[in-house]
Amino acid sequence: MVIDLRSDTLTQPTLGMREAMMQAPLGDDVFGEDPTVKRLEDRLAQLFGKEAGLFCPSGTMTNQIAIRLHTRPQTEVICHKNSHIYLYEGGGIMANSHASVRLLDGDYGKIDAQSVADAINPDDDHAPESVLVSLENTMNKGGGSVYTLDEVRPIRKLCRDKGLKLHLDGARIFNALTVTGDQPEAWGEQFDTVSVCLSKGLGCPIGSVLLGTKEAIKQGRKIRKALGGGMRQAGILAAAGLYALDHHVSRLADDHRRALILSDAMVDHPFFEEVMPVKTNIVIARLRGMKPEELVARLAESQIKAVKFGKDLVRFVTHLDFTDDMLEQFTRRLGSMRG
Repeated sequence: MVIDLRSDTLTQPTLGMREAMMQAPLGDDVFGEDPTVKRLEDRLAQLFGKEAGLFCPSGTMTNQIAIRLHTRPQTEVICHKNSHIYLYEGGGIMANSHASVRLLDGDYGKIDAQSVADAINPDDDHAPESVLVSLENTMNKGGGSVYTLDEVRPIRKLCRDKGLKLHLDGARIFNALTVTGDQPEAWGEQFDTVSVCLSKGLGCPIGSVLLGTKEAIKQGRKIRKALGGGMRQAGILAAAGLYALDHHVSRLADDHRRALILSDAMVDHPFFEEVMPVKTNIVIARLRGMKPEELVARLAESQIKAVKFGKDLVRFVTHLDFTDDMLEQFTRRLGSMRG
């Protein structure tokens, strides 16, 4: 049995999801005529208290569209130095928006209002204009750390006071909501735009939705077209998202439970110096006297897949296709690996 913990993007559509996809009514979404896409966009917009939504192939695209909406050349985006929009989107902030980036420190990938305030540039010809703050929830490089509303509200107030926009990269926002117990609408209130990914914890094969005002989404459609993101009978994919909202949100707690047990098996293991606090479905461990490539190879010999996540870090991600039986097997195999 191969145990693949490289990412929650590796999930396969369930039988029920496949059936929903095959039965979905379809149309041409570039013409605005796919009824299933419209249902998904409207449902998520209503859920987060936004006026409209835009279905896209990926979270990278929804993030990049949002950045284009809120910036212009010679302006600046403020975010954590480990943000996905900076590290893992192919230099898109520069390539797509011609904007600069101000990178902040913060524990477990999170930033606070004071650090944002300190990073806002003065009105000076020598400096790019600060116009956008972006937060990521959950924070991938922070070990799946979770922002709380009490942490976000001061940032929201600062942005309003200073005239900055606030974007949420909600790649795993439903994982975060599972921890905090908040209603999605309470989070939508804090942000000008929200990116909701469907292909991670929710188990869809593809897709993310950008949420915002009707005007923002109207402009976003133009940007999506320019980026090559206009899809035709996309309802076959959107149907997976609708199915996931009905069937896969409540089970995210199982992924979190398994991630915590997985991390417990690693805490006293001689391979690991430290395991980041586990809040959701991501486990990041710092190695003791071993390179990540070496551990990944050792794990592969035992049919366990993980990824290097830094010069001395490895990452494991629990997901829809990682079962309790696999968790037991992982614990047994890891326990047998010594020296």
